[in-house]
Amino acid sequence: MSASTRVFVARLTGLAVFDPLGDQVGRVRDVVVMFTHARPEPRVIGIVVEVPGRRRVFVPMTRVTSIDAGAVITTGLVNMRRFEQRTNETLVAAELFDRTVTVRGPEAEAAGISAALVEDLAIEQRVRRDWFAVKVFVRQSSGVSTASRAMSRITRRRSGRTMLVDIRDVSGLHDETSAQSAERLLETYDDLKVADLAEVIRDLNPKRRSEVAAALDDEKLADVLEELPEDDQVEIIVGLDPRRAADVLEEMEPDDAADLLAELPDERAEQLLQMMEPGDAAPLRRLLTYDENTAGGMMTTEPIVLAPETTIAEALAMVRREELAPALASMVYVCRPPLEVPTGRYLGLVHIQRLLREPPHASVGTIIDKDVDPLEDDAALGYVARTLATYNLVSLPVVDEDGRLIGAVTVDDVLDHILPEDWREGRHELEVGP
Repeated sequence: MSASTRVFVARLTGLAVFDPLGDQVGRVRDVVVMFTHARPEPRVIGIVVEVPGRRRVFVPMTRVTSIDAGAVITTGLVNMRRFEQRTNETLVAAELFDRTVTVRGPEAEAAGISAALVEDLAIEQRVRRDWFAVKVFVRQSSGVSTASRAMSRITRRRSGRTMLVDIRDVSGLHDETSAQSAERLLETYDDLKVADLAEVIRDLNPKRRSEVAAALDDEKLADVLEELPEDDQVEIIVGLDPRRAADVLEEMEPDDAADLLAELPDERAEQLLQMMEPGDAAPLRRLLTYDENTAGGMMTTEPIVLAPETTIAEALAMVRREELAPALASMVYVCRPPLEVPTGRYLGLVHIQRLLREPPHASVGTIIDKDVDPLEDDAALGYVARTLATYNLVSLPVVDEDGRLIGAVTVDDVLDHILPEDWREGRHELEVGP
């Protein structure tokens, strides 16, 4: 690289990372800097790289040999241990973008920019090959007219003047403000699947985690909560306004929402249940009456339930819905009316493969599989797991003592109970043989 190379972090994130042989290692997700009292310019100590398997690892800047418009080249072996942020380290995209700062200097004063939001950070390599953050790209956050704000909502472009300033003229960059937007952070991770976004959020400090939760819409936050460990779920839901917390619980899968409510103090759980729509709260109240290690405690109360006269074409239209989890879409359950759980008498199930082999105009009642017995609501975890394995199924119906369908247990629910409690934390760790 040249004696002085300047790169903007927002442009760096997402770039492919290659080893010296030209093989892609992963993609840049963030840049790690370290603030010290001795130097006004924070030192860049490395980059966070997402490698195959969605594992995030740390690559020191000393191993970066080249950065250009399309790629980052590294030298030597990359340590594949999962990145864990230390207390004196700061993630630029995750923690500095959208931070409110104060800008000094005559140029900022002439432009009318004092309070501003951090939009980007420029990092530069010096003669000794050390990297430092040297410039801050800021956007005016105060004094923006109402008309400009309205236009920004229409065009989805931010309002306010922008300026590139020396990092020495910016104060508050390392100070946590009372509130900070998470818009830019979510843009950086927009391509991640929900499970991987949940892992990113889990790695943030509690304050930033709360800000990200506030920025997500109810449906996305509900999906993220379902992928987080229980402690993080509780921390986030307790930090929300009770009305919004109730809305988010309504968007969650009933079994996951019930599990979360069970971790809350009884008074808080009852408060949220009362704020929910009665139709959404009733299934959760039923689920909370079961032991968590029984079929009733693990089941979802939203399986696909059809009447016997429903046509196969209609059944296939039901299982094609995008919001359905694959395990729930694998079969439909045939019952007498009413078709809302608890249903009328349970008749049997139909596998999706059988639906695909039959004429569309035929009714599901003519192809019911009655060989698989439904689970009783008090069936133990071990029995449920053995039944799924014996019949090579990914879901099973659950009935009450009157033979009415009250839910379905899916294989992912069983795995959640069988795997160690910290399985989400270690899901990207490498297995090292003897």
